[in-house]
Amino acid sequence: MSPRVLLATTVRWPSAPRIAAAFASVGADVEALHPRHAVLGLSRFVSRHHAYDPLRGAASLGSAIRSARPDIVVPLDDRAALQLATLQGESGVAPLSETSLGNPAAYAALMSRTHLISAARACGVVAPATQAVASQDDVERVLREIGLPAVLKSDHSWGGEGVAVVRSRKEARAAYMRLAHRSSRLRSLARVLKRRDAHFLLDALHPRVPRLSLQRFVVGTPATTSFACWRGKVLGALHFDVVVAEGSGPACVVRRVACPQMAAAADRLAAHFQLSGLHGFDFLRGGDGNVQLIESNPRAPQTSHLALDIDLMALLLSAVVGSPVPPRAPSTAGAVIALFPQEWSRDPASPWLKSAHHDVPWDDPEVFRACLTDRRPNHRSPQGELPVFEAAMTP
Repeated sequence: MSPRVLLATTVRWPSAPRIAAAFASVGADVEALHPRHAVLGLSRFVSRHHAYDPLRGAASLGSAIRSARPDIVVPLDDRAALQLATLQGESGVAPLSETSLGNPAAYAALMSRTHLISAARACGVVAPATQAVASQDDVERVLREIGLPAVLKSDHSWGGEGVAVVRSRKEARAAYMRLAHRSSRLRSLARVLKRRDAHFLLDALHPRVPRLSLQRFVVGTPATTSFACWRGKVLGALHFDVVVAEGSGPACVVRRVACPQMAAAADRLAAHFQLSGLHGFDFLRGGDGNVQLIESNPRAPQTSHLALDIDLMALLLSAVVGSPVPPRAPSTAGAVIALFPQEWSRDPASPWLKSAHHDVPWDDPEVFRACLTDRRPNHRSPQGELPVFEAAMTP
């Protein structure tokens, strides 16, 4: 029988169906838990769908696990990873399925900025000084130690949210007040209406106190690694320098690189936290070429689906089933990859769409069309037509 993979997502990110396609292409039977209208629901590579209720998130995931009885559960976003860690900690879901968290206690440490950096530095991984702040007095004290500029960050934030670069004490105080109150009832209710996301209704009903930290500012360009691991051992990793990003959010264009420092960081932290599944770390690369770790992604990163000379999905499934799983043929021999639909959405006329390998999901046509449809209002031609590569789509 094919190994069964349960993907879990609470958002509508376009990377989700790419990961489903990657697992299915190496022989997995893929089931998925996702919200209504998520693009993952259109993927031809998902054999069975499970309904996600944002007001009963962890319960939805528990029901999907009991129904699917997967060999491994893979969270695709940070909220899904938190729900999986909660289930493992409260009801012991681990005996039913392997998960991408290994020890559920590791998730809390990975998503705590201060705990992650402390563990990394203890493991010999270079990372900027980071300290927790719980008051304006803490902000002043930490700034005296680490200096300006600095980066104020909120735990359990992703996609570039919950992060502020501060260049003065006045900016730091204002940013602290903004992030410290970002989960107020009124703000959460406003976000329910603006984003049409019921998760913020839970925040309004049960406001949480954000955990904030200040990190020494590092001058550099973003770099990232995606890796597959099993019970604390890295099976394979893909390292990238970010060429183009959407502001402070996700990468749009990446360049494959060899980086012993990122490889060593993945090896040491996977062993320290006894990680399994698909994970990622974010770095900044300085002008001297060296990198510093700044964040963890304890879920499948958006580049983990890529089939290059290393196939992370095949390596992970090999560990799950205990025998070799043949990898996919590399989709490109080039080093630079434009991620779809991120780079096209950022700039439909981007030169990277022609010079780089444009990672379009030609083999999943409904997903492809949905990604275009979601962005039609911003990127129509004067005649209201879709971009020219719509006509070139192959079935």
